Amino acid sequence: MERRTTAWFSQNLSTEMPLVAYGHAGPPLLMFPTAAADYLEYERFHLVEAIKPFIDAGRLILFAVDSVDRESWMNEGAHPADRARRHNDYDRYIVDEVVPWVRERTWWDRGLLATGCSMGGYHAANVFFRHPEAFDAVIALSGVYKLTRFVGDYCDDNVYYNAPLYYLPDLDDPRYLERYRSSRIVVCAGQGAWEDEMLEDTLRLRDILDRKGIPAWVDVWGHDVNHDWPWWRKMMPYFLERLPL
Repeated sequence: MERRTTAWFSQNLSTEMPLVAYGHAGPPLLMFPTAAADYLEYERFHLVEAIKPFIDAGRLILFAVDSVDRESWMNEGAHPADRARRHNDYDRYIVDEVVPWVRERTWWDRGLLATGCSMGGYHAANVFFRHPEAFDAVIALSGVYKLTRFVGDYCDDNVYYNAPLYYLPDLDDPRYLERYRSSRIVVCAGQGAWEDEMLEDTLRLRDILDRKGIPAWVDVWGHDVNHDWPWWRKMMPYFLERLPL
């Protein structure tokens, strides 16, 4: 399996941001880390190994990015407005820097697939719904889709437009809805330990998508399925095998 790391100074974040790529051919998959983790997390926790057959077969190239969660949503020393602004910096880094960089190196002219687990599931879903011109598929595992656990009841425009459970119910722009309806959407949560909030948000997201007429595979796994790596290592290859790449 080819493995390449790189980094560059992000103009949007004013800091150096690393990423790692795995694979030699196939559509690009952009993977976001769990809460406050880094770009090598999925390698350390053997999820890259779990999807290695897809990578070796040239069915996908995996790009794992770093996060700034400790400076944004998880920065308890900052006002929620400042956290949201910092997250918007990250959003611009992904869309204006990472996506073009990936396309240039893969010759990929269609949408990317966004994915991640836990906080990474949130990031994947949020960039997919906010930027359907850049992403046409998402696999969001055990994510939360509102931000109250980080900012409480505070809500300004930056918080609102980064919480899918807030902005999707009010979104009626046909340009967005038509893109969603032609995309591939997978959202999954378990019913085991530490999954209560993720399950609740997943079911709320399912109801919103149903009301909007947006096809999505919203899958709820069993009561033994915990918010933990052993299950994510099972979920990711399961959905990749069944999702048209």
